[in-house]
Amino acid sequence: MDSRAVGILEVYGLVCAFMAADAGCKAANVTLEPFDKNKPANADALPVPLLVTIKFRGSVEDVTAAVEAGARMAEQVSGVVQSHVIPRPTEDTNKMLNICGFDVS
Repeated sequence: MDSRAVGILEVYGLVCAFMAADAGCKAANVTLEPFDKNKPANADALPVPLLVTIKFRGSVEDVTAAVEAGARMAEQVSGVVQSHVIPRPTEDTNKMLNICGFDVS
């Protein structure tokens, strides 16, 4: 079981996700887990019709710094949907964090 904290940052669009992930990784000692994606029913009404979730792993302090830096970058690109830091994810939460809508081979 991975007991490291996880920071979750949901943004509008894949380009924004890459830029936010890069900013977060440069700001703190974190690792990335595979992005996830969601195309909600109201996608046509959104600034970008794809929501992408970035997942940072590390200490609570590092993950918090990464999420904050990533969110600042995302606000400059296309925007943040939401963010959260989970200090000690449970085993079941970790299983769900492994779900990925992208083909990562």
